[in-house]
Amino acid sequence: MKLLFITPQLPYPPQKGTTTRNFNIIKNLSRNHEVHLLSFGDSRCRDHVEALEAYCASVKLCAMPTRRMATRVRDLFLNPRPDLVLRLASPEFVERLREILLRNRFDVLQIEGLEMCLHWDTVSKENRARSAVRATVLDDHNAEYVLQRRAFEIDRGRPRKLVAAMYSFVQWRRLTRYEAEMCRRVDGVVTVSEIDRKALDAISRLPRVAVVPNGVDVDYFRLAEPEGKHDAPTLLFSGTMDFRPNIDAVTWFCEEILPRVHRDVPEAKFCIVGRDPLPAVTELGKDPRVVVTGFVEDVRPYFRQASVYVVPLRFGGGTRFKVLEAMAAGIPVVSTAMGAEGIEASSGRDLIVADDPGSFAQWVVRLLREEDRRRHLVESARAIIERKYDWRIIVPRLEELYTRIA
Repeated sequence: MKLLFITPQLPYPPQKGTTTRNFNIIKNLSRNHEVHLLSFGDSRCRDHVEALEAYCASVKLCAMPTRRMATRVRDLFLNPRPDLVLRLASPEFVERLREILLRNRFDVLQIEGLEMCLHWDTVSKENRARSAVRATVLDDHNAEYVLQRRAFEIDRGRPRKLVAAMYSFVQWRRLTRYEAEMCRRVDGVVTVSEIDRKALDAISRLPRVAVVPNGVDVDYFRLAEPEGKHDAPTLLFSGTMDFRPNIDAVTWFCEEILPRVHRDVPEAKFCIVGRDPLPAVTELGKDPRVVVTGFVEDVRPYFRQASVYVVPLRFGGGTRFKVLEAMAAGIPVVSTAMGAEGIEASSGRDLIVADDPGSFAQWVVRLLREEDRRRHLVESARAIIERKYDWRIIVPRLEELYTRIA
């Protein structure tokens, strides 16, 4: 099949959730299909484009759009579309997509993320462009309306978060309408978990849907064997650190959970690894036992040093690459139920799920002290990853959807 992917950022290097998913899907599809890519990106990143050209028949880029704060504020009050969608509105991208479709025909156009629907929605109103595509697929990385609903529910009871709660409430309502409409307009929808499938089906009655979970490059992360020998036990969290759910997670961990851990293991360190930490995150690094790294080229050295991987997420959506990578790397995981959502793993066997600060801290301490329990969790988790979350096993599910719709 001839496939066209439109993505919100260049899917290389695969160093955050969206790019990791996009890159691995494209890489694995390229073995059996002709893949073309249109993305936002910087044309100066020639090395990144060349890396993608190993898997793509063509790679076309558009400049990332800029959006003034005054425009965003105006849209928040006057534009019925969600903020998420408007942030990437780009006449240049629409024109480039139109040009590609007027010169080529594709079996499948895959829209990577709800924020990219605006461009296809504009072009699809033209008969010539629409007829160049046999079928369209929306890969909805999160049930976005659910994410904003959960953010509202977390923030509404905190006076300091009143503005954030109001924003989430409005976006929740707008996303519910827009996400339902876009799901109806495409030929097939992809979700990352059964939970997300049910959430989208509740608002849009999906006719053709495939659950294609987030995965992990098992061979790449198998190299990250934990050393188990460090000056102090190390707790690790990784993720993009300007993302609201991640900021809330590490703040809650440092305020409510880490002090309880330190009562029993005072030498334990907490390492926060991830790009673009906002001031609320860097402030946490003032504690000498908390390390905020910012961007790192390769997370595996931090995996090697980690004793326990912690996922104290209280809201969000989709499934977390961070959990899958830690499990593949051989690190025992303690997570909230929200952090482990969508992953087919059992608490107590493959990872530990704990939602209140006391039990979360208690399990962290137990895993720092009980080597046998750590080993059993690691062995069981690795088996789950190899059986269910290897990209080579996951991507054929997407190909099955293509066959059904195209």
